[in-house]
Amino acid sequence: MSLLFSPYNIKSLTLRNRIVVSPMCQYSAEDGFANDWHLVHLGSRAVGGAALIIQEASAVSPEGRISAGDLGIWKDEHLEMLQKINSFIHQHGAIAGIQLAHAGRKASSTPPWEGGRQITSGPNSWQTVAPSAIPFHEGDAAPLALTLEGIQKVSSDFKAAATRALSAGYKVIEIHAAHGYLIHQFLSPLSNTRTDEYGGSFDNRIRLLMEIIDGVQQVWPTENPLLVRISATDWAEGGWTADEAVKLASMLVDKGVALIDCSSGGLAAHQQIPLSPGYQVQFAERIKKETGMPTGAVGLITGAQQAEEILQKGQADLIFVARELLRDPYFPLHAAFELDEEVQWPQQYERAKPRKKVKH
Repeated sequence: MSLLFSPYNIKSLTLRNRIVVSPMCQYSAEDGFANDWHLVHLGSRAVGGAALIIQEASAVSPEGRISAGDLGIWKDEHLEMLQKINSFIHQHGAIAGIQLAHAGRKASSTPPWEGGRQITSGPNSWQTVAPSAIPFHEGDAAPLALTLEGIQKVSSDFKAAATRALSAGYKVIEIHAAHGYLIHQFLSPLSNTRTDEYGGSFDNRIRLLMEIIDGVQQVWPTENPLLVRISATDWAEGGWTADEAVKLASMLVDKGVALIDCSSGGLAAHQQIPLSPGYQVQFAERIKKETGMPTGAVGLITGAQQAEEILQKGQADLIFVARELLRDPYFPLHAAFELDEEVQWPQQYERAKPRKKVKH
């Protein structure tokens, strides 16, 4: 059997294969509420054979949304539709996860198809916050530097969101500490120039993440996986580095984090990313080998053979797929055929299942 289609045990869960639907914002919610778009989008990936489906960055507070179209989990009223979606996902053999997030200074923006730039006035805008009053883009309105009370509220919001996630039926939580959003803003010296206990030294810059993890673990069952997504480097001089990512990962092992989802970038507008197929796999491999932390690889992974090779080389434990699963919700079913693996198709689609030619 290929590794890509071998089961994977993570805490109390068994994934049916190693393919994970990476969190991908849909910018299609209103006041944080999921709707039929999210049901069909996430549900079709469950029908399509993925093992773990991680819902898009879901804001722990209204001001934590990237845009007014982001999903949220800051109030109990959000849960009814999320429960419906998760029930469908689980009925079709996949496991439902959620990425808890706060956008920080990158909040109050338009969706990508409208440019993805900051909105400074009108009903879909709000005051952004960050560790320091440094805007993401030159010309953006500066965020408010969080007070100690504000930082404590962020931690409390993540904890409350984790409680709601459990009630909504999620089996996995991923804390979003990547892509230039609030927690990443605390990690990087480029966006964090604080002089108190949340800035300066490495231990101070990771403090918020550690406190959020502590709070989430108070309400999240120990048998359920807690993942963390990090940007392993800022791809910018003077920023967060791969060495720091490895150091953080070794500490998260001791924290009981089940897996690190290894991405990169998003913090600095002047970043220089050397894009190529699988360009971020190096970070998953290094963290896995140097710390023993299970890792997920992500970033321009588009083919079955490519994914299988990453696993065979021991570079990662899970394959997080994003854009390819936007192009093809049934990528896992097609990948199984390519790797000559026998997997169960939905009964409703069984008659369309391709068959391997008999070899003579």
